[in-house]
Amino acid sequence: MSLQLNGTDGVTFNDGSEQWAAASPIGTKNRIINGDMRIDQRNAGVSVTVTANTYTLDRWFAISPTVSSKYSVIQSSTAPSNFTNSLLITSLSAYTLGASDRCTIAQIIEGNMLADLGWGTSSAKTITISFQVRSSLTGTFGGAVQNNTVTRSYPFTYTINSANTWETKTITISGDTTGTWETGTSAGIQLHFGIGVGSTYSGTADAWASADYRSASSVTNILGTSGATFYITGVQLEVGDTATPFEVMPYDMQLARCQRYYEAISKTAIQDNICNAHCWNTTTAYGVLQYSRKRAAPSITLTATDYIVRFGGTTNNVTSTNISQFTVDRCQFGLVTSGLTVGYGAWLAFDSDAVTDQKIEINAEL
Repeated sequence: MSLQLNGTDGVTFNDGSEQWAAASPIGTKNRIINGDMRIDQRNAGVSVTVTANTYTLDRWFAISPTVSSKYSVIQSSTAPSNFTNSLLITSLSAYTLGASDRCTIAQIIEGNMLADLGWGTSSAKTITISFQVRSSLTGTFGGAVQNNTVTRSYPFTYTINSANTWETKTITISGDTTGTWETGTSAGIQLHFGIGVGSTYSGTADAWASADYRSASSVTNILGTSGATFYITGVQLEVGDTATPFEVMPYDMQLARCQRYYEAISKTAIQDNICNAHCWNTTTAYGVLQYSRKRAAPSITLTATDYIVRFGGTTNNVTSTNISQFTVDRCQFGLVTSGLTVGYGAWLAFDSDAVTDQKIEINAEL
């Protein structure tokens, strides 16, 4: 059996029995995490009314610092071909923008993921942003990229031609040769899609500016129409001046990338185990709670309110919790009760009949 080498298409056997198509190695092209909107650890497909700046679907930050309850965000199953999910924004009222309003959906990309771009130097590389979008509105829409200190911004525009129809958009941006761009574990590039951005935070499209711009001037205000919808998926940011097909990543790999920034240890059944422990004294059992390695030492929030300590064949109700000694991949998790025997092994667990919203949130978001 012979084979044919096709420079851009890959390898094809002449009898047609097998072929290999050339593609970028997984995880090396798209700097956006969860660009296909498949991961939603926090809300599991439940709609969120945005009352302040908050993360919604994994890695997607809903920004609304000046107004409350003007739009909702939900993971949607409405999606274009070859995708299963999108992020859906719905306007909750007809709102007239103030100059200082800056409602966007954004992804804040870690500097480590962008160090090779060389932004802030004479060797700055061009990037291309591509995405699939659908809206009940038509017209010119806007967004922007900016640095962590919001002193350098590049507003851009794109046009939605047909209502309620998926369209592919591409934005090419020449790399910024000035400014300060993070290359470590802090925020490197902020990518914003404007939902409703006032004049103070809107600038001239297609040019770098020394200003805090979140969108371009004179674009559609989605919040201006009650019930307006805006879907987005397939978001990709890559090096070069040409958009290439969206990089599909296996679900488990995409989840692991998301968990570098946020992870939820959720209760799935009554008395689910959290971690093994030992009885430090007669009132407190400590265990090591391990989680996926984070970008930095995280904060930990307990949305569960009911815990138990099992030891020596008995179940003890808990009066309080104690979390300390955070690192990027573990912390000391303690539960306070009574009647323990020093040195005994124990089991720390969720309690209560309620399963909904019983979780431990581990957060190292940017």
